[in-house]
Amino acid sequence: MTILAALCAMPIAASGCGDKDGADGASQAMALAALMLRTGSAVVVQEYPARIEGTVNVEIRPQVDGILEKIYVDEGSLVKAGQPLFRIDSRLYREQLNQAVAAQHAAEAAAAIARIEVDKLTPLVQNNVVSDIQLKAAKASLQAAKANVEQARAASQSARINFGYTVISAPTGGYIGTIPFRTGSLISRGDGKPLTLLSDVRQVYGYFSMSEADFMRFRRQYAGATIEEKIRSVPPVTLLLADGSAYGKKGALEMVGGQFDESTAAIALRAVFPNENGLLRTGNTGRIRLESRFEGVLLVPQAATMEMQDKVFVFRLDKKGLVRRTAFTVSGKSGDSYIAGPELKSGDVIVTSGLGRLRDGMAVKPVFKKADGNF
Repeated sequence: MTILAALCAMPIAASGCGDKDGADGASQAMALAALMLRTGSAVVVQEYPARIEGTVNVEIRPQVDGILEKIYVDEGSLVKAGQPLFRIDSRLYREQLNQAVAAQHAAEAAAAIARIEVDKLTPLVQNNVVSDIQLKAAKASLQAAKANVEQARAASQSARINFGYTVISAPTGGYIGTIPFRTGSLISRGDGKPLTLLSDVRQVYGYFSMSEADFMRFRRQYAGATIEEKIRSVPPVTLLLADGSAYGKKGALEMVGGQFDESTAAIALRAVFPNENGLLRTGNTGRIRLESRFEGVLLVPQAATMEMQDKVFVFRLDKKGLVRRTAFTVSGKSGDSYIAGPELKSGDVIVTSGLGRLRDGMAVKPVFKKADGNF
């Protein structure tokens, strides 16, 4: 009877043992924070080193040689178009102008005499008093005299231009750069250094370069059939100054270079920024920030990823509650998140904590935040 009771009890005991093992397996699953991926919108920010230049940068150089007699402006001063900047000793050029004007007057007088001679001989030839050869010779002399007048006038005008070059004026408004010469310096048209650099910075250009891969993405992400149309659809860009602060005025992307640089495999771009207060100067440096908005993308927190051998992984839960290490492509970055490629889908659950302890096939009990709406 005792043996029969024991035999009858064996299935029950076996069944109880099986239930206990299942409970132990469930209790071994780690409870870790998790996130269910959903599609949404994202803003992708890209930054590129930039150099700042005025819209007009003019090297001020002398057109005549001489002694620098006067400097009317100081370095860094704001000047208007036509304002005198430098004066070269003009005495030599004034005398050359006086000589040229005198030569012009002499040529005009000689031409007047030749005209008188022609006028005098014309009726005499008509009355057969003198030979027509004399009249022809007089007319030829008049033509030569006229040519001499034109030559003298040209020389006079050239001397007047050179005399005018002794005062160097600003061709445009802007700020004066450094002035390497001082009063009394001998300056020449062949000098390697300009007298100064004049920069019109009422608007400034931010020049930067984009790699070939970035440019390919740029072409895909903006609407338009041509590069010009795509540029017009780019939102206003931000200029980050050298100290990391953002310049107060937004700029507009305006130009793309015609070809890639063979040495750097990059293409040049330019953005224009307003600068009415003159806060930016030629030679400033900074960074151009481009922002792009995308819809219907999956955002994966960078803290929920691991990088190994240039690949990015997440631990994704399968239907059995087991984690699988999954590699995915990164289409871009938005804040602290990656924009995931097609390897991940909306509704996938990924583990966001304890990644260093996870191995493929481990059981995980996902713990969702209330803000995620996953209960």
